[in-house]
Amino acid sequence: MSAASRVLGFVGVGVMGEGMCRNLVRKAGLAVHVADINAENVARLVAHGAVASRLDVLRHTVDTVFLSLPSIDQVEDVCFGANPLIIESGSVKTVVDMSTSDVPRTRALAQRLATHGVRFLDAPVARSREAANTGTLLITVGGPAALFDEASSWLRCMGSDVVHCGDVGAGQVVKIMNNMVLLSTVNALAEAMAIAEAAGVDKTMLADVLKLGSADSFALRLTGEKYLARNEFPEKMFPTAYALKDMRLALDLAKASGIQPAVAEATAALLEEAVTRGYALSYYPVVYRLIRSNEA
Repeated sequence: MSAASRVLGFVGVGVMGEGMCRNLVRKAGLAVHVADINAENVARLVAHGAVASRLDVLRHTVDTVFLSLPSIDQVEDVCFGANPLIIESGSVKTVVDMSTSDVPRTRALAQRLATHGVRFLDAPVARSREAANTGTLLITVGGPAALFDEASSWLRCMGSDVVHCGDVGAGQVVKIMNNMVLLSTVNALAEAMAIAEAAGVDKTMLADVLKLGSADSFALRLTGEKYLARNEFPEKMFPTAYALKDMRLALDLAKASGIQPAVAEATAALLEEAVTRGYALSYYPVVYRLIRSNEA
């Protein structure tokens, strides 16, 4: 099949997926058929040139499908659930999972897809919702090099940094480690701001000064300065429940490696406490409230 005749699909156009899909529609030069449980999300993309669809239509229409879903549970369900994307007589030949997913189950899914003649890349994304909207995500990819080369032009519609990390699952490992470091760094920033504030120092000023020193970081400039320092933890960003899921994925990898990750364990415990206390949907730096009130 020539590149010009390819038809793309995109499943899951929520907080991150909507911006990603919009950039794919704008830049790929191909038809992009979109499915999501939220019709309003799909309608916004149709306004930008996407084609509204459903799973039962996608499986007979597209050959390459991008998935942006909450977890491996939804990825497996989309591929092989009650309304499966993958069927013997379908047209889907390549699945690119851009979700952050469990590594062993990702590798098992790739093997199962292969028995149906379907190729697979894991290509989770990092950075922010703004980066998804501007097409400047970091995309870490696992899978065969030849397939990466084939799909990379589409991935570069969505990300400014697209890195082939190794075989299937390697993209997930790198993304999970990225999030482990990010979440642990934000935990440290939350502690620093709580301590400074308790000692009579303005935390907005603290954030400004930290940017000038060796504590400067992406986490400080995005999360620390814009949210922690302002006590703003909106919903529909990267919620605490999702952050906890990613930390648990990191802990699972650590356990399988025989490594005791003390920093990651402490961060996961704080995220879990935040979920328990009703902050599951709030932007995950909300852990600051627990630290500041000494409730955690």
